[in-house]
Amino acid sequence: MFKFILRRLIIMIPLVLITSMVVFAVIQLPPGDYVTTYIATLQNEGETVDQKLIEDLREEYGLDQPLPVQYFKWMKNIITKGDFGYSFSYNKPVNDVIGERMATTLMISGITLIFTYAVAIPIGIYSALHQYSIGDYIATIIGFLGMATPNFLLAILLMFASFKWFGDPMMGLMSVEFIDAPMSLAKFVDILKHLIIPVIVIGTGGTCGLIRVMRGQMLDELDKQYVLTGRSKGLEEKKIRRKYIVRAALNPIASSVGWNLTKIFSGSTITAIVLNLPTQGPVMLSALRNQDMYLAGTWLLFMSVLTMVGTLISDIVLAWLDPRIRLMDSRM
Repeated sequence: MFKFILRRLIIMIPLVLITSMVVFAVIQLPPGDYVTTYIATLQNEGETVDQKLIEDLREEYGLDQPLPVQYFKWMKNIITKGDFGYSFSYNKPVNDVIGERMATTLMISGITLIFTYAVAIPIGIYSALHQYSIGDYIATIIGFLGMATPNFLLAILLMFASFKWFGDPMMGLMSVEFIDAPMSLAKFVDILKHLIIPVIVIGTGGTCGLIRVMRGQMLDELDKQYVLTGRSKGLEEKKIRRKYIVRAALNPIASSVGWNLTKIFSGSTITAIVLNLPTQGPVMLSALRNQDMYLAGTWLLFMSVLTMVGTLISDIVLAWLDPRIRLMDSRM
C-alpha cells in the first residue's frame, strides 16, 4: 500500500505543474486585466484617467511584463516562499485573503462531505434491500426532488421555515451577539445551529445522487454468482451483505470522492451568497469579475490540487475495498 500511495504522489508533482500553467493561461484569456477593469470603473464614475496613470499601474502590478515572465515569477514565489501573489482588488496578499475564509470553507465542506456519505450510503442500502417498498418509494421521491431543486431555492425555503418556526433565519455563520465574543460553549452551539441549513443545502444534491448510485449498485450485486454461491454454502445473509455485497457496491461511491470534494467547494458559492456565509465562494466570484488574476489563479489551482487529493483518497479507498486493484497495481 505504501508503494501504491507513493507512486501516485510522485505522479501528482508534474500534474500540478502542468495544471498551474493551464490555470494561468485560462485566467489570462478574457480581454484586458485588473487595470482595465479598474480604469473602466473610474471612468464610469466620471473620473478622467490619463495614459500615464494606466502605464504606472501596469508597471506597479507587474502587468507590463510578458505572460511567461509573470507565470515564472508567480511559481517561483509559490515554491520558494509560499507566496501566492498580491490581490489587487483586496489590496492585500492572496495568502491573507484566502486564509481569512479558508477555515470556515473547510469546516462547512468537511461536514457536508461527511453528511453526504453518512446519509446516502445507509439509505441506498435500505432502498435496495427493500425494493418497491414504501420506504424505497419515499427515498426515490426525495432523491429526485433533491436533485431537481436548485440550491438557492432550497436555502430560501429553509431560511423561511427557520424564521417562521424559530424566529431566526439562521443567516451567516453565527448570531450577531457572538461575532466579536470569545469562543465559548454558547458560541459553539450557535455555530452548529447555523451550520444546519448550509450543510443540508450544499449536501442535498450530492446525497440524493449517491443514494441512486448506491441503490443501483446494490441491486446489481444482489443477483451475481458469488452471492448465490455464498448462500448455497450456508453463509449468513447479513455476512454476505456486509462482507461482499456492500463492499463491492461501494466501489463507484468511493471513486466519486474526488469530484464530490470540488463540487462541494465550488457549488457552495450561490448558497454562501444567499446565506451570507464567510466562505471562499463569494471571494472567488469577485476575483473573476474583477480579473484579480493571482487570487483567481490561486483558487483555481487549489481546486485542481483538491481534485487530485480527492482522487488519491478514492484510489486508496478503492484499493482497500477491492484487492484486485492492489494486485493490478503491483504488476505495473
